[in-house]
Amino acid sequence: MIKDDLSKIVSKAREKIFSSVDSSVLNDIRVAVLGKKGELTSILKGMKDVPEDERPKVGALVNDARKAVEDALAEKKKALEALELSRRLSREKLDITLPAKRLRKGHPHPNTLALSEIRKIFTGMGYEVVDGPDIELDYYNFEALNIPEGHPAKDEQDTFYINKEILLRTQTSGVQVRQMEKRKPPIRMIAPGRVFRADEVDATHSPVFHQVEGMVIDKGIRFSDLKGTLEGFAKKLFGEETRVKFRPHHFPFTEPSAEMDVSCFKCGGKGCRFCKGEGWIEILGCGMMHPKVLSMSGVDPDEYSGFAFGLGLERIALLKYEIDDMRLLYENDTRFLSQF
Repeated sequence: MIKDDLSKIVSKAREKIFSSVDSSVLNDIRVAVLGKKGELTSILKGMKDVPEDERPKVGALVNDARKAVEDALAEKKKALEALELSRRLSREKLDITLPAKRLRKGHPHPNTLALSEIRKIFTGMGYEVVDGPDIELDYYNFEALNIPEGHPAKDEQDTFYINKEILLRTQTSGVQVRQMEKRKPPIRMIAPGRVFRADEVDATHSPVFHQVEGMVIDKGIRFSDLKGTLEGFAKKLFGEETRVKFRPHHFPFTEPSAEMDVSCFKCGGKGCRFCKGEGWIEILGCGMMHPKVLSMSGVDPDEYSGFAFGLGLERIALLKYEIDDMRLLYENDTRFLSQF
């Protein structure tokens, strides 16, 4: 009786298996015959009613039936997979006479290109590239840089405050203080990074932009060292024919302070639309490190002196690549970016 039932189960299963055209149907058959509630499982559960001396024989018959169904399933699955592969290969035929598709490759952003050139120039002079946190303490962003409470630069209209003591840094100068605190001179470093100010977006302003801060601290550093360094930098960046001039200015953390202009690399200083007829273009601010800033950071101003400078990365990119609107750098328009 059990042998006949097993024979019927196997015969019926094989018929369904070999007539199936989808692998999902095979899985349904597997569950119906071999699953926990399948037909073969039901027979095994009825083994308790089989005389004890006949149980080994019945068990062997059930195992043979299971193997027959499993072999049929495996054979059909292999056949269906081969059929599917054949169909897919037929659909995916390659016409080698078609013209090749041109691959569009990515490339560096104008800011990245400008920063890479700046880094290369200063590392070639022996400078180290360092960084610091975007979210900064008021102390490092203002107080340690000789910007006391009540200074206009601390006005909330210019600065994004998180609370009274924490803010989004408005300048990368705080990295200078952190470097002076944790290492002894001599120090020669640049610190590129993002800065944040509450500016309205227009052709020359953005609430998020990038600065590159530089600092040298050592014995016997003079203003002539600052001038020579920055003149060399300008000639490497804009060309050997570039001239520079320094104008007196004021920054709380440097004394004396100056702004540096370069001769217009479009007209050679004659005056044109690019330099607004002036012949000169301002590119950075600089000066000798204020003795108070040195002493607050743990550096003896009687033993050491130094200079610092800061430039806007976007401004350099705009000048270097003759871009007339800063917003183009952040609009992700591939028609513009693909030019670089």
